[in-house]
Amino acid sequence: MSIIPSFFGGRRSSVFDPFSLDIWDPFNDFPFPTSSDASRETSALVNARVDWKETPEAHVFKADLPGIKKEEVKVEVEDDRILQISGERNVEKEDKNDTWHRVERSSGKFTRRFRLPENSKMDQVKASMENGVLTITIPKEEVKKPDVKPIQISG
Repeated sequence: MSIIPSFFGGRRSSVFDPFSLDIWDPFNDFPFPTSSDASRETSALVNARVDWKETPEAHVFKADLPGIKKEEVKVEVEDDRILQISGERNVEKEDKNDTWHRVERSSGKFTRRFRLPENSKMDQVKASMENGVLTITIPKEEVKKPDVKPIQISG
């Protein structure tokens, strides 16, 4: 017998499994699209986590893309200094003899876009992928120090 009352949808499959309780959606039985439906469609986008740090020499982006091959990722730079990272995580092939107990890993397309600062050298962008982490390095132009010319004050 479950310790979670049936008005929570009876989603607990085992009293002894602390990880089997899914998030209860109060709108689950309504005939319109729910928050869980929308989250399934965009979950791959949400899971493409990106860090952006600026060093004195470059802008460095690191994206966690576990289980995605470098051939499945596209890095593009648009003319107006937009960096775009996109790709697709494919759904695992299902075998009719398999019984799935939980599906939490997301699949689908993802896209992340970033507007880069004016000091970015757009023609020298480099990308590499290692252990499921995409690293994009964009060198920065050296900031020119303004020429300061002293002006004599007459009078």
